[in-house]
Amino acid sequence: VQLQASGGGLVQAGGSLRLSCAASASTSGRTFTRYGLGWFRQAPGKEREFVAAISFSGSSTNYADSVKGRFTISKDNAQNTAYLQMNSLKPEDTAVYYCAADPLPLNRWSPSGYGMDYWGKGTQVTVSS
Repeated sequence: VQLQASGGGLVQAGGSLRLSCAASASTSGRTFTRYGLGWFRQAPGKEREFVAAISFSGSSTNYADSVKGRFTISKDNAQNTAYLQMNSLKPEDTAVYYCAADPLPLNRWSPSGYGMDYWGKGTQVTVSS
């Protein structure tokens, strides 16, 4: 399983960005049945933290309190791609954002991402004040 994250960049405070996480099966042919997709982030000098997640079906979502009302996670099942729409960005949102996948129910995901099955490479999000 491979996760490809994209969409990071530099934006001014109050601006918006949309991150994408495209999931593809590895050469082994493993599928993504029941794998939720989500985002974690890590700012310099800080621990990695949970941001948002969406269930395999797309019917359930979960957000960190710090992003509720500003970020929206969605999923295109046909494309096996999750999106994180980030609005009203703040300088404290600056971090490397990582896409991750795991079959556990969303409310059982570790707040730090410990034990997640799959990770994508990070994408940098920088919010200037």
